[in-house]
Amino acid sequence: MGVVALSVTGLLLASTGMNLILEQTEKSGAAAYGEKVRISGGTVNVTRTGNAGPTIVLLSGLGTPAPGLDFAPLIRELGGYQVIAVEGFGYGYSDMAARPRTIENISEELHEVLARLEIKAPYTLIGHSLAGLSTLYYANKYPGEVSAVIGIDPTVPSSKASTSGSTAPSEAAAADYSWAHIPSTTGLVRWATALGYGEPGGDSFTPAERQHMRQMTSWNFGNQAVTDDTFRVGENAAKLRDVRYPDTLPVLDFLSRDTMKEQPDWFGAHERQLANVKRHELVVLEGDHYLHWTQSKAMATKIREFLGPGSPPLP
Repeated sequence: MGVVALSVTGLLLASTGMNLILEQTEKSGAAAYGEKVRISGGTVNVTRTGNAGPTIVLLSGLGTPAPGLDFAPLIRELGGYQVIAVEGFGYGYSDMAARPRTIENISEELHEVLARLEIKAPYTLIGHSLAGLSTLYYANKYPGEVSAVIGIDPTVPSSKASTSGSTAPSEAAAADYSWAHIPSTTGLVRWATALGYGEPGGDSFTPAERQHMRQMTSWNFGNQAVTDDTFRVGENAAKLRDVRYPDTLPVLDFLSRDTMKEQPDWFGAHERQLANVKRHELVVLEGDHYLHWTQSKAMATKIREFLGPGSPPLP
């Protein structure tokens, strides 16, 4: 047992040393994308594509390591729109530490980012997965600034995915989650990505994008902001359990067939959430939870149709 323990320790130390060297080399050689926006809580990275047409704001799901790259297939299909992908704290090239990840703080930060960018309202919010909580809160807090909401297999407050996790009080400070970064520091995440962990499906990404995403999965895994975000899922969902979108706000949800198989009430939960919304649609697409990896073309066509007059034509 002693020999085994020493061998494992030696391997972890070697892996840690090699990982640190590789990470430094990667960060010095990889060109950062996007632009940095300084707000009161720190620095947020955004990508902006197009400078004319209606504005769409993209918000990623929990733990997406590089949202600006993750949304690339969908962004390419949305020519004619001004598309803003906002990487919140803990994501992409934004700061990795932040104040408590309450739904209030997350929404205020997004609002400040868009104000600093001088994005004219109203704009469309598109949220993937857990960002469904953010779009719901944001649309109610800033109703005059949102023209439509589109969900990509979005979490709803009553869903199974949103009721797990901590119910820590919102005033609690963000804890020290340095332990959560250990799999990254020791190189375990790097080796996992080399074996295909988190690899995007479909053929809509370039080899360079895939490589950059693998690198950023290793760099950003288990950072303070995302870990705090994870532990507050239950708390944030509880705050929104009885909240609905404004009656007159158009809402379109793309739902994953795979998720519906895993969660039988997935369609019903979304249908109930939107019962009061006068103009809403639920579109079921084949594929897993990351529908924008494989269904971006179909999604972009439906988005143009749904947003109606003023939408740019297909490129």
